[in-house]
Amino acid sequence: MTIIYQGRRLSVELRTVDLPNGRSKETIVVHPGGAVAMLPCDGDDCYLIRQFRPAISDYIYEVPAGTMEDGELPEETASRELIEETRMRSDLLIPRGLIMTTPGFTDEVIHLYEARNLSPAADFEPDEDEVIEVVRLPLKEAEMMARDGRIIDAKTIALLFRCIQERS
Repeated sequence: MTIIYQGRRLSVELRTVDLPNGRSKETIVVHPGGAVAMLPCDGDDCYLIRQFRPAISDYIYEVPAGTMEDGELPEETASRELIEETRMRSDLLIPRGLIMTTPGFTDEVIHLYEARNLSPAADFEPDEDEVIEVVRLPLKEAEMMARDGRIIDAKTIALLFRCIQERS
């Protein structure tokens, strides 16, 4: 194992793996650390964010999300990120499983939550490098946006459909 890059939150490793067929392969693995994503819901409505993403030089609709700090539990990250990105807090975080984003090259896991019992957060402190607009819309409309391609973010699509499935 050789670390090719080590950043504050992300590392890139070159490793040799033994495959189930008896062969070996050299591969690159990206380690971004743990993350969370939340779908804030209020009755039949939900909140998404419209955020500028520099990697694609465009805005996308997505659920609030963020990376876990060292020693932070997923629920703690979810509560913190919900406040930072939506100016709301939740008294009820319902686990909706997890996803592996792209296991072909990364071990990233995102813990999914539905956030309910929302209230305004007085201690809101936005990250200065994020450009975010909070959007309230019916959950059914968010579902249609995921189905027709207006929502293209994978974590958002997965979490929307998990929450919708739980309501059925």
